[in-house]
Amino acid sequence: MATTARRAGKQTEMADTVARLAGTARARTEAPTRRRRKSWQDRAAGVIMSGPALIVFIAMFIVPMLLAIVLSFTDWNGYSLHFDFIGFENYADAFKNPRTIDAAVFTAIIAVVGTVLCNGIGLAVASLIAGNSRGNTVLRTVFFYPYIISALIIGFLWSAMLAPQGAVNSLLAQFGVAPLPFLTDMTFAKASVILTIVWSHFGFNMILYLAGIKSVPTEYYEAATVDGASRWQQFRNVTLPLIAPVLTVNLVLTLVGLLKAYDIVLALTDGGPAASTQTIVYQILKDSFAQARLGFGAAQSVVLLIVTAAIGLAVTFARRGADRKASES
Repeated sequence: MATTARRAGKQTEMADTVARLAGTARARTEAPTRRRRKSWQDRAAGVIMSGPALIVFIAMFIVPMLLAIVLSFTDWNGYSLHFDFIGFENYADAFKNPRTIDAAVFTAIIAVVGTVLCNGIGLAVASLIAGNSRGNTVLRTVFFYPYIISALIIGFLWSAMLAPQGAVNSLLAQFGVAPLPFLTDMTFAKASVILTIVWSHFGFNMILYLAGIKSVPTEYYEAATVDGASRWQQFRNVTLPLIAPVLTVNLVLTLVGLLKAYDIVLALTDGGPAASTQTIVYQILKDSFAQARLGFGAAQSVVLLIVTAAIGLAVTFARRGADRKASES
């Protein structure tokens, strides 16, 4: 009887062991299946959640871009239902049209000079008002406020102030200074456009730089102070390297934004005097609608899109390369 009981116990133990091994093997087989199922579920949830944004992006960017590319190969005037495909004629005209070239040159000047000034002034102001005092809070609001005002309003405001009988010339007359041709001389008008754009944009750069400076741990500044570093040395060796990503974002956003400058030019000078302050976007809209050459305007838009994307990528990769070298040294 005892022997029979022991045999039965061993058989039961073996059966339990086999069942456990079978269960473990089954679990191992089912685990990848469950992981794959969960992975597909996560992907499906991501697609569903991003679906509305993706639809809006396709409808508002991809479709108009493709339509502009197609229209750039036509002579469509924007009104008629009939048009002919003319190949690369619009693109050839864009690169040899003197008005387009002049507008592109002035746009490049705005983009380069404006980017340097906006980022330089924005970074300097952010460094000066980075403290937590109440006065600095007020100054941040004052400097940022022009950025949230409509560009058209800013253009009309400065147009009234810089007019021959405007507030600025009236103030200069009080000191015996002759009126300056801010909007009637080509050189003065170009400088007025650039400075007005910088005045209205640098507040945005300031806010981004301020956020970057605030994110730098105070321990770094304390250690630099203990080592005897001056304020300038702390800014150059601590602040600048740590806010390099913010600098890259600011450069790209400012450069791309200024390449599309239009509103302030329209309200401030309306492209004058003698078309000297026309930007490429202003020229595109003028050719497309005022001159009824929407195919030609589409070709210019495609070229501007390619140039803008290329410049943005070039600046981004250049900054990343500089950051990589700085981190390795």
